[in-house]
Amino acid sequence: MANVSAEQLGTDSISSLLIKQALPASIGILVMSLNVLVDSIFVGNWIGSIAIAAINVVLPISFFIGALGMAIGIGGASIISRALGANNKEKALRTFGNQISFTILITVAMVAVGLTYVDTLIPAFGGKGSIFELAKIYYVIVLYGVPFLALNMMGNTVIRAEGKPKFAMIAMIIPSIGNLFLDYLLINVLDYGMEGAAWATTISYFLCFSYILYFFLSKNSELKLSAPYFSIDFSIIKEISSLGVVTLSRQAVVSIIYLLMNNILFDLGGEAMVAVYAIIGRMLMFALFPVFGVTQGFLPIAGFNYGAKKYDRVKESIYTAIKFAALLATIVFTGLMIFPAEIAGLFLSDKQNMSTLELATNAFVLENTPSAMRWVFAATPIIALQLIGAAYFQAIGKAVPALLLTLCRQGFFFIPLILILPNYLGELGVWISFPIADVLATIVTGYYLRKEINTNLV
Repeated sequence: MANVSAEQLGTDSISSLLIKQALPASIGILVMSLNVLVDSIFVGNWIGSIAIAAINVVLPISFFIGALGMAIGIGGASIISRALGANNKEKALRTFGNQISFTILITVAMVAVGLTYVDTLIPAFGGKGSIFELAKIYYVIVLYGVPFLALNMMGNTVIRAEGKPKFAMIAMIIPSIGNLFLDYLLINVLDYGMEGAAWATTISYFLCFSYILYFFLSKNSELKLSAPYFSIDFSIIKEISSLGVVTLSRQAVVSIIYLLMNNILFDLGGEAMVAVYAIIGRMLMFALFPVFGVTQGFLPIAGFNYGAKKYDRVKESIYTAIKFAALLATIVFTGLMIFPAEIAGLFLSDKQNMSTLELATNAFVLENTPSAMRWVFAATPIIALQLIGAAYFQAIGKAVPALLLTLCRQGFFFIPLILILPNYLGELGVWISFPIADVLATIVTGYYLRKEINTNLV
């Protein structure tokens, strides 16, 4: 799990590099995902299952603003990886400086808008009925910390682009551990309820930011900044945006999906059905952590070698990443098919003083989550090709195909399916939309990736 220099990305064996890059990325994503998962378990057991639904309403809004930082980070990291591969450190420095300035400007503006329209946004994302008040409490507090979240997401991708995955992993672990400790203190010990859950999340963002700031001020970073690099360079901003729009579009579509799903499911089954989706949503974040880790580890390897014109190594990195990710996805699939009821039960409280609504919600969730979860993850073994294929185009700076392939699964297939199928199949139509979209998107991605390899990597 040692860090590697940028030059080693072009010389070490692909398998070795992928393990060195993907393992810490996977561990970091695992800890971050465990944070979301355990956070939801704490909230469900100490506050209630409706509180889980409330957080599910808020997440797509706050994460979209945070994803602006990730988009800027990944777009800039692609430039930085290729610049380091071409031995152009000046461009790498100017790119990083612009990433910081751009992230601060755009996220602060978005937070201002988000706070202004809080009473409109929460119901629009499914925060209706008894969900609304809890969602509003959580939303307002968490939004104050979202600029730090955006800077964290941006900085983390740059750390990986430098070939320092160990530090990127630590940056993801710190807020996760901090959030869980603060959850216990603020919710269980001090009994602050939903406010405690929100402040635990916000403070954890700041802890992560503090560590990332330390990294870039220390001798561990190759990107030493001075004031002139923070001045906005519109040519760099344009290049960052053209690549970052892939990530931003993905998160925008995710936010739209949450909006549609929460509203469709609320109409089909009220707060209880939204709670079912909230649990499945947490598992979608958590269960696929090793696949996402391989994808993150793959990005700097492909980007560096493409910039260095080592196309054989680029092809090898694609094939190796797909094999690793597919194996891990199959393992995840097996576990989810065997233990869905046990997973659902982790989120449920058995407190004796529960309200009638909470008792009814818990019973509904326990009965309906297992079958829904099996449908949602039915096509998990084949998603490796889909994720690595889209990531490849992003890594080499081809923004348009990266954008189209990223939107393929969720935007072009999944959204139309969830708008059509529930009209005929009810809630089953919602759940089977997931594997159908996965299969269709994998076929399309495989076709274009094969064409790219045969045409441009020869």
